Amino acid sequence: MNFLLPALTLWQREIVRFLRQRSRIVGAFGQPLLFWLVLGSGFGRSFRSPAGNGAEGYAEYFFTGIVAMVVLFTAIFSTFSVMDDRKQRFLQGVLAAPVPRSAIVLGQALGGTTLGLLQGVLLLAAAPLAGVPLSAAGVLAAVGVMALMGFALTSLGLLFAWRIDSTQGLHSIMNLALLPLWLLSGAVFPAEGAHPLLALAMKANPLTYGVAALRRSLYLSSPAAVQGLPGMEVSLLVTALFALLAFLAAVRTAERSAG
Repeated sequence: MNFLLPALTLWQREIVRFLRQRSRIVGAFGQPLLFWLVLGSGFGRSFRSPAGNGAEGYAEYFFTGIVAMVVLFTAIFSTFSVMDDRKQRFLQGVLAAPVPRSAIVLGQALGGTTLGLLQGVLLLAAAPLAGVPLSAAGVLAAVGVMALMGFALTSLGLLFAWRIDSTQGLHSIMNLALLPLWLLSGAVFPAEGAHPLLALAMKANPLTYGVAALRRSLYLSSPAAVQGLPGMEVSLLVTALFALLAFLAAVRTAERSAG
């Protein structure tokens, strides 16, 4: 109880605070959708998808990347709440309580994960418009993958948020670290046809396997369409390991922080 109660309380606080800030809902959901409409239609005629990547047109290929982007943006925005809590002295109050730092980080990570998951599920409703063949089993599998990705990315964001005191500095680091992670994950373009160095970086990027698992989930009823991607088992294993390591690193940073 000493562990779960504070974690669940902080998780609930993140949800309530998000619902009271309508600008965050518009920013986190509207911007990826705008990217999908503009880039999907802009690159549509010049894009040629390699066989086995699960798409015939760019709007269809980019849709999975946009779902991943929604999860990523929500993870970024949710970690900024740590800065607000620090400025309002709320974080120092929580740290003074007899509560394990791991419970605090878990509550914050679960809050960001839930918000990303909710927005990702809402965006999945637009999948038929992109030509993605959804099925009930595929949606359930995609929800599980998005939850895993959201936990990994939020934990990674918290790792930076607990270490950096400046909002501007955190914003710069987020843009420097998390956006390239998304760009080189296969969300925007496939590794086939990319420069060999970029293809190598994409292969080493843990988010590549999260996006591959998400794409395989969405095409669960058409597995032949995604046969060129990393396998589901390997993708889930790498994503779970990424989430665990990011969470442990965030907890370790929080334990060393003075608040």
